[in-house]
Amino acid sequence: MTTYLKRPSIKTCLKAALVGLLAVLIISVIILSCVPPVSRDALIHHLGVLKLYLEHGGVYEIPSFVFSYYPMNLDLLYIIPLYFGNDIIPKFIHFSFALLTAWLIFGYLRKRINALYALLGAFFFLSLPVIVKLSITVYVDLGLIFFSTASLLLLLTWLESGFRLKFLIFSAIFSGLAMGTKYNGLIIFFLLTLFVPFIHSRYAQGEKSRFSESTGQALIFLFIALVVFSPWMIRNYMWTNNPIFPLYDNWFNPANSGLTGGSTNSAGPWGHFAVRSIIFKESWWEIALIPVRIFFQGQDGNPKYFDGRLNPFLFFLPFFAFYHIKNNLPVLRTEKNILLAFVILFLSFAFFKTDMRIRYIAPIIPPLVILSVFGLHEINTIINNRCSATSGKICMGSMFVIVSFLIWMNAAYILGQFRYVDPISYISGRVERDEYIERYRPEYSAIKYANKNLPNNAKILCIFLGNRGYYSDREMVFDRNQNLFRKTVKSANSPGKILLDLNKRGITHLLVRYDLFNTWSNNNFDDEEKEMVGEFFKEQITLLFSKGGYGLFRLGSHT
Repeated sequence: MTTYLKRPSIKTCLKAALVGLLAVLIISVIILSCVPPVSRDALIHHLGVLKLYLEHGGVYEIPSFVFSYYPMNLDLLYIIPLYFGNDIIPKFIHFSFALLTAWLIFGYLRKRINALYALLGAFFFLSLPVIVKLSITVYVDLGLIFFSTASLLLLLTWLESGFRLKFLIFSAIFSGLAMGTKYNGLIIFFLLTLFVPFIHSRYAQGEKSRFSESTGQALIFLFIALVVFSPWMIRNYMWTNNPIFPLYDNWFNPANSGLTGGSTNSAGPWGHFAVRSIIFKESWWEIALIPVRIFFQGQDGNPKYFDGRLNPFLFFLPFFAFYHIKNNLPVLRTEKNILLAFVILFLSFAFFKTDMRIRYIAPIIPPLVILSVFGLHEINTIINNRCSATSGKICMGSMFVIVSFLIWMNAAYILGQFRYVDPISYISGRVERDEYIERYRPEYSAIKYANKNLPNNAKILCIFLGNRGYYSDREMVFDRNQNLFRKTVKSANSPGKILLDLNKRGITHLLVRYDLFNTWSNNNFDDEEKEMVGEFFKEQITLLFSKGGYGLFRLGSHT
């Protein structure tokens, strides 16, 4: 008897392929993460402050580090492996929130379309360049993305369920967690608090007391979210009299206006549009097109090009999600409109409020991915409805090429990360930890020398080190904008007076980046002051170590 095996369907093969790609992607991120942390904000904030807390024995105020006042929901998770001496596990903790967000996207799309498109959405999200970059870095943005997406999707569930209170409460909790992860969560809180009464008043059944009921729902959301966020507000209020310090400090502490600098995302007195015009030489139309350019011109590490990369398909595909939207079920039509409104409002707020960085608009990425998948589904529907069998195959082949190109753009970025991060050399043991760190952080050699050779009570004034103090075991004083050294020189009348003033502040050593210091000195001092600074370096301090463009000096003459 002949047995005929049933061939697997195309849909089953595509699902298997996507599952395989997801597995390869996750393994790739894990491999890329297995190296010591070298990213700027990790060494300054997300690990640097935690190390100080561990050395101090608990949380304490650090006035010299303005970023120590930021909310730290995720950072408190990182402190656990850091306590046991492991600074790589925090990367995996951060990556886990990307996986959780992909799970949310998968669950939503499976319910609204099917499992195949849900898998595609999860893979598209996880493979986006900015998500890959964040997944291998000790930041907190993936936590913000997860909490904001959960809050937004729970709000949609609240609507679909006929406004059952428990979904509103859970949405508010996640909104509060988003605020407690990063201050950008305040935008999410503000938008969703406005969404609640609008959605309720528009879609709730019945006319009686609609305004009061909608207002009550908004107040419930607002109260619960603020309660969840309140520990960080209480901490900052006790320390600074400003619950969201350093944001809007001129409102809470008018007497200190101009001292804290407001938000660290601020561009200062010029404004961020003026900075882009003057520093980056951008025309008015280039600045106006920034909300579009971010999808096409992103570059890692380049603030002119938004310090991160998205995918152009995130811009194009959502348009198709609204093609023939009137044919969608009412609930789906409403959800698409809410997702789009969230994206537009959040992006507009970020555009006008601060100089654009991809990470600053990260919460709009999951809604854009969802709308992009809806767009792909709509394209497929159009092909099936309007094309004949033969032309349909051609159209479907074209769609397959589009999706493949979409995936390849993200895959090419991941391959580039393998070349840049070079995890294999470290994992295999060919490159030791110190050598690996020094490759990306040239100041590390001087810091390592200081750790081994300077006394425990040494106090190092760091000039142009960028606040990266995580790897230092000696106390570091970071001269923000070099104001301390500038004022010391301006008030001195001799090289010896510079030394005396620094000694009075307890400074025992200097760590200087040569190129930036030389340029800065030429721009900030007159000829007499330049000569005095030169004599100070020749006569009043001693070079202990120099490598990679950084020099470590001991205060005191050669004798």
